[in-house]
Amino acid sequence: MIRPATPDDKKALMAIASVIGLFSQQELEELGAMLAEYFDDHLGSDHFWITYEDSQPVGVAYYAPEPFTYGTWNLYFIAVHPDRQGEGLGGKLLHYVEQMLTARGERILLVETSGRPSFERTRAFYRKNGYDEEARIREFYKAGDDKIIFRKALVAVAQQAELEKS
Repeated sequence: MIRPATPDDKKALMAIASVIGLFSQQELEELGAMLAEYFDDHLGSDHFWITYEDSQPVGVAYYAPEPFTYGTWNLYFIAVHPDRQGEGLGGKLLHYVEQMLTARGERILLVETSGRPSFERTRAFYRKNGYDEEARIREFYKAGDDKIIFRKALVAVAQQAELEKS
């Protein structure tokens, strides 16, 4: 079941972020601060944390609008507990985000990720789900760590949904 995250989920969501092993301690602390701001209602109403629950949270996604744009959104975070990876839960979370944004009439969903080899599985996930590599900023995060930006037009998502209904 996919549902909005609640303050009671914070510990489980942070555990998922930690156990996937892709983030430094500093990044995890920043993520925890973002969650706290969200639950304290300091991020505004257009920021969304959702979770995939199977008796407890096993997946999480966070998405928000890109400031100063019309209809452009960022998927800032998506993760599934390693014990549950490979079951399609990440794809379900991603598809849910796309559907919610498409229903609102939003245009584009962007995803930024690392170019490090440890993120290859992450990049493959986005490609598999119809995202195109839109840009690469070499050595953005640090020497040898590129920023890769993936893009998906949400209009295409809406058109695909209509085709599937036919």
